[in-house]
Amino acid sequence: MSESPRPTGNPARQNVTFPSSETTAHGYLALPPSGQGPGAIVIQEWWGLTDHITDVTRRLAEEGFVALAPDLYGGNVAHDEQEALRMMRELPVRRGVELLSGAVDHLLDRPEVTSDTVGAVGFCMGGGFVLYLAAVEPRVSAAVPFYGVIQGDMPDFSRLRADILGHYGEQDRSITLQALGDLRRTVKEQSGIDADLRTYPAGHAFFNDSRPEAFAPQAAAEAWSGTVEFLRDRLT
Repeated sequence: MSESPRPTGNPARQNVTFPSSETTAHGYLALPPSGQGPGAIVIQEWWGLTDHITDVTRRLAEEGFVALAPDLYGGNVAHDEQEALRMMRELPVRRGVELLSGAVDHLLDRPEVTSDTVGAVGFCMGGGFVLYLAAVEPRVSAAVPFYGVIQGDMPDFSRLRADILGHYGEQDRSITLQALGDLRRTVKEQSGIDADLRTYPAGHAFFNDSRPEAFAPQAAAEAWSGTVEFLRDRLT
């Protein structure tokens, strides 16, 4: 996945629990200044629920969304590529989607959430999960994968109801431009939806400002501005 080892950081942050897939799930919830707004799910990279992901969750809240980042690793955070790869592989896609569907339930049940559907924003592994979740969950109406890595088979998009805005790096060796073309074509053929997959002169993880070797400020700013506008258009 062409990601450099991540330096040791704080353990995963959690401030909310909710029932999900016959278990108790944990996550990080951030409320907007007004106290209410449309709901948005933030899905972690393969590292886990890190400071970067909680920061993104807070940034979405500052833009007016009730934002929830589910902890798919149950409190564990990887500190190098080998550990991140192992943890990602130990989370079956089906299980991850079940946990994320529980997060959708929790958001839409919260009194602070004003929307009938939610947006989903994810990064790397989480970007792939955005697509898997949207493919089976009609209550996701806006899907935003950042350099989303699809694990295994491409999702079946025949039940897709969400509009898709994707952000990818032209220099990302793990996601080729041909793969993006295949994704766009498959989504269109199976769902009739035109996926807006944008590319930037950057590599993988270009939005992650905690990784200076990957962070591309201009591309990140453009992608973020587009994401906020997209979510507002679809959810408010």
